[in-house]
Amino acid sequence: MTEPSKVIHIRNVGHEISENDLLQLVQPFGVVAKLVMLRAKNQALLQMQDVASAVSALQYYTNVQPSVRGRNVYIQFSSHQELTTMDQNVQGRKGDQDSQPNRILLVTIQHLLYPITVEVLHQVFSPHGFVEKIVTFQKSAGSQALIQYQSRLSAVSARNALQGRNIYDGCCTLDIQFSNLSELQVNYNNERSRDFTNPSLPSEQKGRSSQQPGYGDAGGMYALQPGAGAVAFPQMGNAAAIAAAFGGGLPPGISGTNDRCTILVSNLNTDRIDEDKLFNLFSIYGNIVRIKFLRNKPDHALVQMGDGFQAELAVHFLKGAMLFGKRLEVNFSKHANITSAPDTHEYVNSNLNRFNRNAAKNYRYCCSPTKMIHLSTIPQDITEDEIISHLEEHGNIVNTKLFEGNGKKQALVLFETEEQATEALVCKHASTIDGSVIRISFSQLQTI
Repeated sequence: MTEPSKVIHIRNVGHEISENDLLQLVQPFGVVAKLVMLRAKNQALLQMQDVASAVSALQYYTNVQPSVRGRNVYIQFSSHQELTTMDQNVQGRKGDQDSQPNRILLVTIQHLLYPITVEVLHQVFSPHGFVEKIVTFQKSAGSQALIQYQSRLSAVSARNALQGRNIYDGCCTLDIQFSNLSELQVNYNNERSRDFTNPSLPSEQKGRSSQQPGYGDAGGMYALQPGAGAVAFPQMGNAAAIAAAFGGGLPPGISGTNDRCTILVSNLNTDRIDEDKLFNLFSIYGNIVRIKFLRNKPDHALVQMGDGFQAELAVHFLKGAMLFGKRLEVNFSKHANITSAPDTHEYVNSNLNRFNRNAAKNYRYCCSPTKMIHLSTIPQDITEDEIISHLEEHGNIVNTKLFEGNGKKQALVLFETEEQATEALVCKHASTIDGSVIRISFSQLQTI
């Protein structure tokens, strides 16, 4: 048995376990002074404020098996009596004891759920000083970047402020170490590398890699994963749901960095459109806060979405869609939000907003309009003829199919064109059949 120490050694720390999870495990026994996550070894070192607190924790967990997120972890005293600052910077590395503060940072991004480009990194790191160069690359440790500041003090400030923080809420966690390089070489200015002191550099040739040879091992890799609050883009609050829906990455063309929530829709058919029909269409991509038609431009409307990511999905997937014989123009508005007014329709508390529940499922339905629509929450005893009768005014129905899913009746309806399917969704989502309020989404299936 190792002699009592302020430092506790924890084993079997899986990647799903965060710094906060471990803090909650021992905080009942006293103040935690320092915590080092040894991700490469699935271990952690945690220093209590005094030996008595550490002894209390060890005594308690001798009789109670500690478990974090369903995983058993194993606790013992460490051979360290104290964790020094150097321990925290280089613990677990070999041959890197001379690593000193440097103006170049090696950044490892863990729990990567969204694309991290040079622009995103620049937005996160530039508040701490002038960033000269950024190079991003992929290694076995994950997505990494080298960030060169003009001064060493800026790099130290950035590391102190950002180490262990999340770029997005709940994911894209920053592990920041000092690199041992003296200068970054950047050959191209593009989304993977950028020299901010030389804007005239060309963008890379298609098919070429901007990865710089040897950078992957710069400074030695040691992954920390403390999980503190968000650094930027806090509007993307449902990161886990979005990642689950999109298979861990965003659809092509979606940046995930938009923070504009209000959309301008124009070229609307003023004889047939209204606020509720616009709600039905845009609610496929996110929750709707409010909608307003412009008094001086009746074929224009503003739609305020729940957050910037949902607005980006709507703009991306609906741009150019056909509705009521008109091709929609869908763009971000210069207005940050829509002011409540008598001519504004409020939807923020509507129970028809789709993303209050089953967010991952609803993100999975996000796509451009298709010829096929999916009906749910329909009566259990409904027939195909009843469905056709309910929808046929909107276009030529090619095929229908009723089926059971999770014990509930659902249906697929294939129209001749995407515009007909879009009209049916816009007009009949949230309509009633035999007392049931039906839900309609686009289906990405090609055939029934």
